[in-house]
Amino acid sequence: MTRSLKKGPFVDPKLLQKIEGKSAQTADMIKTWARSSQISPEMVGFLFGVHNGKTHIEVRVTEDMVGHRLGEFSPTKKFVRHGGKMQKELEQKKKEAEIAAASAAKAETGAKKK
Repeated sequence: MTRSLKKGPFVDPKLLQKIEGKSAQTADMIKTWARSSQISPEMVGFLFGVHNGKTHIEVRVTEDMVGHRLGEFSPTKKFVRHGGKMQKELEQKKKEAEIAAASAAKAETGAKKK
């Protein structure tokens, strides 16, 4: 649901106070719990620590993010892979192939040195 144009975008006043008078290059990470706050043009370049319910996830604001909410860039749920048994087998084969390639490369570099 969009916010009324008459009201304007919601930006947490405390968040604006934290960035007021600071430079984006010199400022440290600004921790915030205001996930519903919209990103304004003044926030571009700053590094925010957006709380996801457990930790603060670092979000560096770019021009493309203006108009979006801070919470959109800090997912609250951890994705667990699908696939089960078949996926495990595929991952195991991939890992074995990587190990074989690494050992072959190591043997090749050892032969060149001699």
